[in-house]
Amino acid sequence: MAERPGRLIPGPRSPLDPPRPRLHLIDGIRLIAALMVVVHHYAGTNRVDQPGNAIWGRPVSEIMPTVFRFASFGWIGVEIFFVISGFVICMSCWGRTPRQFFVSRVIRLYPAYWFGVFFTTAVLVLLPGVWERLPLRDVLFNLTMLQAGSEVGNVDAVYWTLWAELRFYLLFLVVVAMGLTYRRVIVFCCVWGAAAMLAPVADLRLLTLAADPSATWYFIAGLALYLMHRFGQDLLLWGILAMSWLMGQRELALRVEYEGVSSWRGAVLIFTVFLLVMVAIALGHTHRVRGKWLVTAGCLTYPLYLTHYLAGTTVISRLRDAMDARLLVVLVTAGFLALSWLIHRWVERPVSRRLKRGLDSSFARLRGAGRRV
Repeated sequence: MAERPGRLIPGPRSPLDPPRPRLHLIDGIRLIAALMVVVHHYAGTNRVDQPGNAIWGRPVSEIMPTVFRFASFGWIGVEIFFVISGFVICMSCWGRTPRQFFVSRVIRLYPAYWFGVFFTTAVLVLLPGVWERLPLRDVLFNLTMLQAGSEVGNVDAVYWTLWAELRFYLLFLVVVAMGLTYRRVIVFCCVWGAAAMLAPVADLRLLTLAADPSATWYFIAGLALYLMHRFGQDLLLWGILAMSWLMGQRELALRVEYEGVSSWRGAVLIFTVFLLVMVAIALGHTHRVRGKWLVTAGCLTYPLYLTHYLAGTTVISRLRDAMDARLLVVLVTAGFLALSWLIHRWVERPVSRRLKRGLDSSFARLRGAGRRV
């Protein structure tokens, strides 16, 4: 028998319990994280020795030093995405079957992604000279979203995060198939975290591929926060969250070394403030923050992330001498926000509906074939 939610190992809420209200603030945070990444790519990269990073012709820190000082930390938006993903995936698939989980991920990820692949490729064809585009065969392979597993290049460099997301979904699907409970999610966090700690020293490629040490602890933080939201806080969840922070700050240090434009202290401060906001959300202290505009903001996030980088930096490279740099960044960002709304309205929504109908029909046929056999 399931134990009460107030105890250390609580059981699931009753189906008769009233549904929890949508957490609108998370939608807003997702857009903020996306804008952080956008501004970082446009005005926070100072290395002119890499292709694409010299879109301004000289270091951004010389062109707009104040903007650069803040934009140089924008890469942390990716880590914020991972934490939110752990939270939202656990929330959205609680009580769902593996089939429902699979369908929900396909219709959420692929429509905007397919558009992004074709859109970015078209921009690189029409405006050559800034980025080198992939051969057609690799562009087509990118439509699977599995290119990283086959060592094929990404149409857009930002797609690297999708590979981390896909591995998380595949692993979490095991727990979904067993049936999500507090206990099982906790065990999953502990086992996956242990694998992530062992992977760097085990020298086993398969373990490293599955454990994904660079992203694991952010997803685990999101899972712990959702359990805190659903069942209430307890020492075990605080311990998992603290471990995620400790392991995450080490990964932030590695990212700082790679980016070469920001400081570890600043990165940890931003990430810590974000986690504290997520704790406030998980514990119900922000339930009054609501608004349809926040839901709309959340809908813009994924298309914005997929389309802004190569296409946006290409446009900036062509227009950098035509107007003020700060105005150019604002206009290009606004343009991609508008494009993101159009993608959501005219691509994501209709294509997702058709995909869902098709997949539901296919699974129904599979069930019928199984019964006949």
